[in-house]
Amino acid sequence: MSDFGGMEDLLQDFLTESSELLSEVDNKLVELEKRPNDRALLNDIFRGFHTIKGGAGFLNVDPMVSLCHRTENLFDKLRNGELSLTPEIMDAILAATGVVRDMFGAMSQSRQPAPADQHLLQLLDNVLEGRATHAEPPAQAAEPVTIDVTPTEVRPPMPQPGSPDWNQLYDGLLGTNTAQAAPPAATPSATVPAYEAPQTHTIPVMPVQTPVSPKAVVQDPMTLLKPAPAATLNKPATTGQQLSAPETTIRIDTVRLDQVLNLSGEIGLTKNRLTTLRSDIMSGKIDGPTLKSLDEAIGQLDLLVGDLQNAVMKTRMQPIGRLFQKYPRLARDLARQLGKDVELVISGEETELDKTMLEDLNDPLVHLVRNAVDHGIETTEERQATGKSSKAIVELSATQVGDHILIEITDDGRGMRPDVIRRKAVEKGLIDIETANSLDDKQSLQLIFMPGFSTKDQISNVSGRGVGMDVVKTNIQRLNGRIDIQSVVGEGSRFTISLPLTLAILPVLVVKVCEQPFAVPLAMVREIITIRQEQVQEVSGRATIVVRDEILSVRSLAHLIGWQETQLPQFGVLMQSAEHSFILAVDSFVGRDDVVIKPLQNIRPRGIAGATLSGDGSIVLVLDMEDLLSSTHADSSAIMTSRLVEQL
Repeated sequence: MSDFGGMEDLLQDFLTESSELLSEVDNKLVELEKRPNDRALLNDIFRGFHTIKGGAGFLNVDPMVSLCHRTENLFDKLRNGELSLTPEIMDAILAATGVVRDMFGAMSQSRQPAPADQHLLQLLDNVLEGRATHAEPPAQAAEPVTIDVTPTEVRPPMPQPGSPDWNQLYDGLLGTNTAQAAPPAATPSATVPAYEAPQTHTIPVMPVQTPVSPKAVVQDPMTLLKPAPAATLNKPATTGQQLSAPETTIRIDTVRLDQVLNLSGEIGLTKNRLTTLRSDIMSGKIDGPTLKSLDEAIGQLDLLVGDLQNAVMKTRMQPIGRLFQKYPRLARDLARQLGKDVELVISGEETELDKTMLEDLNDPLVHLVRNAVDHGIETTEERQATGKSSKAIVELSATQVGDHILIEITDDGRGMRPDVIRRKAVEKGLIDIETANSLDDKQSLQLIFMPGFSTKDQISNVSGRGVGMDVVKTNIQRLNGRIDIQSVVGEGSRFTISLPLTLAILPVLVVKVCEQPFAVPLAMVREIITIRQEQVQEVSGRATIVVRDEILSVRSLAHLIGWQETQLPQFGVLMQSAEHSFILAVDSFVGRDDVVIKPLQNIRPRGIAGATLSGDGSIVLVLDMEDLLSSTHADSSAIMTSRLVEQL
């Protein structure tokens, strides 16, 4: 039973607007700490809290009204000069905003929030009365501080490429007999483990479907292509914070909706034209002018559908600043908790990204920002001893490059030492000494993404358990992205995340092997080459080809999926995966396409991201090359080398 009977719609509007307003207040509070005498900033903060208090009063949320009233009085005394801002007073204010956010969580579940802790209320009263205070840094008032992970090893076993279950799935999808058309390999492969502008509308967001864990093999291909619930990324655990369901609505500028409406009308007119031409052709009128009109109408429809598709995709795009605005408060609280002086500089907030990707990107960015403040930045004493400014800078930026978004987290801290990372990985038993000695510095930096890796000897409430960076990389890869590292000892580190603009549509290259089509992500494709057998050389037991003085390994797609080749591959797709390049040998090509991936309900073999429909209506499996390559190595040393050197 809801505690807000008859006011659910008003409640949702209040939560949406007030949550954004509170995030703005948090960021302005961080700015206020740098400019405590900025009256304009104080007035903005005062108005923000007053608006939240007014909405809470209308909904009869007395605990929030009481807390906001005390905090509002505190802001009033600050702007009137009756009080001077100190770190302790700021801690009390931020603790209050954190409790208000917790109250939002309770209200999102249609429950009246509990009153604020009496200690916090007394603390605010003491500040208002001018009595000395010493508040603890609000370590839990910001974003979640840990990432709770379910290890990937506990997921249900997946059918492997080349196994009977994998071929059975393929037969079920395509109605073929792979055992006869392309016999599987005899030996199965081993596996590796601010308020919005008033001219907006709010509409439901349809989540982008992502593959789910396998439970059973389903033979009906139409059943397999039914939409499945989107997979949920590992969410951080919180303390004393109510967890609410993910947002299922999105605000859209009416200009974008008008564009969709106009295009829909144009398509309707073109449809009427095609209907008339169809009637003419059915009646036997197939002269030159009629066929020319048909061709023009189809061409017009093609352009309009493309424009409509782009316009609809833009309705899902949201400024990444809505995500970034959470992090100044996060960095400030953690820096104060650790006794460091850190400033988070944000740029590129106007860059747009798919709404569903914004939600799933939050946890990786939370960990990377925290990691920069905790691991990357030195203490004030260490920075001064090396001649650096006592104030450290962490930069968070976003830019659009082509059809991808680049997000960078940069710090001017101590940097990472590859030799120390290798030694720690050996000490923790993650790699052996022989493997460690074979890694160069760039490959050594990638070791931090291994489960269980940590450079901290002591476990704290911030870090040291070796849980986090591996989850960051896993979650980025689930978004069809990649993460790279650059670091200079004594100067700092840079983490670069590359993501597609949207997950709803994926550009692919459709190839054929054993007469069956497969789709590979176009983002990994560098170029297409012809394979001549005299060019193939064997190096360390692996087929290679030299392309512009670069030695590249050749991987047969047929072998990767466990089939026997029916002919020698004629073509190669030069592919780039993280820091490693290789050539994927295939029989032929179908061409480039933009596809909508549908997950395979209840089943996902390794190496398969989902399925799509081709232009002729046939089903095409979309390959997950990272997963496919990592699942095809036979022994543990080869598996480890592949994960570290090939970054797959």
